[in-house]
Amino acid sequence: MQERDDTTLFTGLPRRRDMLRAAGAAGLAAAAGGAWAQGAAAWPSKPVNLVVPFPAGGGTDAFARPLSAQFAKNTGKTLVIDNRGGAGGTVGASYAAKAHGDGYTLFMGAVHHTIAPSMYPKLDYDLEKDFIPLALLADVPQVLVVNPKNVPEADYQAFMERVRRNPGLLNYGSAGPGTSHHMAGELFKQQTKTFITHIPYTGAGPALRDLVGGQVDMMFDGLGSSATHIKAGRIKPLMVSGGKRNPAFPNVPCAAEVGLPDYTVTTWYGLWAPKGTPADVQARIVEEVRKCGAAEEIKAIWASNGAEFGTLSPQDFGKMVSSEIKRWAQVVKASGAKMD
Repeated sequence: MQERDDTTLFTGLPRRRDMLRAAGAAGLAAAAGGAWAQGAAAWPSKPVNLVVPFPAGGGTDAFARPLSAQFAKNTGKTLVIDNRGGAGGTVGASYAAKAHGDGYTLFMGAVHHTIAPSMYPKLDYDLEKDFIPLALLADVPQVLVVNPKNVPEADYQAFMERVRRNPGLLNYGSAGPGTSHHMAGELFKQQTKTFITHIPYTGAGPALRDLVGGQVDMMFDGLGSSATHIKAGRIKPLMVSGGKRNPAFPNVPCAAEVGLPDYTVTTWYGLWAPKGTPADVQARIVEEVRKCGAAEEIKAIWASNGAEFGTLSPQDFGKMVSSEIKRWAQVVKASGAKMD
């Protein structure tokens, strides 16, 4: 009787086991790839959380809430506004930076977040490393607005005469240290060689409410949040930044007309995703955002706020963010402002 070589039994089993494992792993990988593909195609399949890093009632809200309504109309899914204010918008940014990159948490930041790296040396996030730029949502010129009871002067020139005669007497509110409202005021003081007292708030909404109530004299605010109050006569615009008048407020002179040719400050708002968000999901988000921007309702709201919906590609928006970080670093340095 021929002796059987039992080693073939034991050497064959591990080989079969390895083959089964390899086949199983390939199947799982294929399933996972299919799931991601389906996830991108089906996005959004549930509500999307939009982190807005300022209290309700400010400029960010003026664009986030109409965008949320249009998003729901287009997709049938809710874009949940998650207001997380504090520290010039950096509290909300820090929260969003730590979110899972699955397309269901997005971040609506602003020009403030390109100022923050120079203003806050201990940030626990990096705007360019921890986020993926997706879209420029709105670009709005800033406007110098005053409370008409506190500042009864008829125009910019009369206002400036008072400012120069009384250094530090007037004050301006901002959304907080390091925000564009704050730095717009600092840039204004640098270029006009005047002094106005800075009063920081926790967001543009609270500052604007106090401006309307007369607790502060003036603000350098985005037209998006000031427009309604200007039209109602509760606050008075004296000048819009930049080299041309804004179509929504054609009677308000621009900075170049009043002798400030280099005073260009815009309050822009953008959309980011946390790092790790798959490229195909990013593309779906950008597609849906562009559909929102093309809607006639959104065009009308943006126009009434003196804004335009952004047309930059994600790559060009990223380049713009990098450029803004460098630009505002110079303004912060010249102002001497710094937060611990």
